[in-house]
Amino acid sequence: MSLLIILALVVIGLIAGFLSGILGVGGGVVMVPLMVLLLGFSQHQAQGTSLAVLAVPVTLAAAYNYYQDGSLNWRYALVMALMFVIGGYLGSKLAISLDEKVLKRIFGVVLVVLGFRMIFVK
Repeated sequence: MSLLIILALVVIGLIAGFLSGILGVGGGVVMVPLMVLLLGFSQHQAQGTSLAVLAVPVTLAAAYNYYQDGSLNWRYALVMALMFVIGGYLGSKLAISLDEKVLKRIFGVVLVVLGFRMIFVK
C-alpha cells in the first residue's frame, strides 16, 4: 500500500467519521463514493470495505455523545439494530449478485432521491 493510498484512506475515514457524527448519517454514504471516485475501488469493494469500517466500536463512540445529550432512544435503536443486521445480511447477498454497473446506479439513485427529499420535502 503506497503512502498516497494510506493518506487518501486517512482523509476519507476522517471525513466520513466527522460527517457521520455531525449529521447522523452512515459513513458509507460518504466513504463509498470517495473510494470509488478517488481510489478506483469497484462498487462491490467500496461497499464491503465501508461495512467493515462501520463496526460496532465506531458507531458506539458517536452514539455515546448523543446519549449524553439525551438524544438517543435506546428502545427504538435496539429494534432497528436487530432489523439492520437482518437487512444488512440480505442486502449484501443481493448486492454481491448484482452487476457492478447496476449496483452503482442503484446507489447513486438512492443518494439523489434521499437528498432531494431532505432538501425539498417538509
